[in-house]
Amino acid sequence: MGASITIIDIARMCGVGVTTVSRAINNHPDINDETKAMVMKVIKENHYVPNNSARNLKRSASKTIAVLIKGITNPFFNQMIQVFEKEIKRKKYSFILQRVDDKQDEIDVAIELEKEKRLKGIVFLGGYFSHSKEKLDQLTVPFVLSTIGMTDEFDANDYSSVSVDDFKESYKMVDYLCNQGHDKIAIITASMDDVSIGKLRYDGYKKALEDNGIPFNNQLVRCMKEDIESYSMENGYMVTKELLESSEEFTAIYALSDNLAIGACKAIIEAGKSVPEDYSVAGFDGLDITFYYNPSITTIRQPVDEIAEETIRVLFDLINKKITHAHRIFPAELIVRESTKSR
Repeated sequence: MGASITIIDIARMCGVGVTTVSRAINNHPDINDETKAMVMKVIKENHYVPNNSARNLKRSASKTIAVLIKGITNPFFNQMIQVFEKEIKRKKYSFILQRVDDKQDEIDVAIELEKEKRLKGIVFLGGYFSHSKEKLDQLTVPFVLSTIGMTDEFDANDYSSVSVDDFKESYKMVDYLCNQGHDKIAIITASMDDVSIGKLRYDGYKKALEDNGIPFNNQLVRCMKEDIESYSMENGYMVTKELLESSEEFTAIYALSDNLAIGACKAIIEAGKSVPEDYSVAGFDGLDITFYYNPSITTIRQPVDEIAEETIRVLFDLINKKITHAHRIFPAELIVRESTKSR
């Protein structure tokens, strides 16, 4: 019979039920030793391999949550992933982490995963989201967008999300810099076709300048480099280096992430200038490194654990059909440190 022999064949050869064979294989106490020895002998003689993988797949596949992450190098997500894993395991579900490259379409990746792993739910983490309703409708399981800013062109009934108010928090930071007497504030932002977090934080920047009566200067808007990992220290460093070489006047840099801000500080110091004496630098996220960096960095701290826990709560409410969609917005906190000073 060879490899295709089944548990049913074994049961028939031994003259016992399938359950008995299964008990013998799984070392179950409810079977007498004689029967067990006989079953195991037949199994061995026929080279029967119990198909555990299929059984485990069936068992776990039905209870799997996938977390799709864009920007895996962003330390901001490390803490979130730990909370996700803990909360998902607490619910007795298994957890798959799938990285999505900058250039990949996360919905396509999700659809593939759904087919492969028969998922129960999906968390999209990071990245920017610009998918049509038709595209979102291709997802057959509940999903939550976590820390992905969504602009108004999306119908809030079509998805669920958990994040901070990126526009408002960004406005808060730039307004603070304006109140410190800065009127030439450069920004390191996402590419202009970004319609999510990048756009929301950039819009917050523009509105804060406008409300403070500061004219908008396009030369101070610096987009991250496309060919370098987005929101990375290297990107912040390269962009700031160029800004300094351009001889455009500015007194402060607002970077859309802490990593970018740290890269910016490095470029400033390398150019023989100092932070904050020559240039103030501010970030966004509230990473631990901003506290330990020298000078410590003024930032907007996002409540990471709360966002992550709420993401999983919303996802399971969707899975258990308690809700059809939900949007949760958490307040963030402006933390003033040594990298900014008044003019």
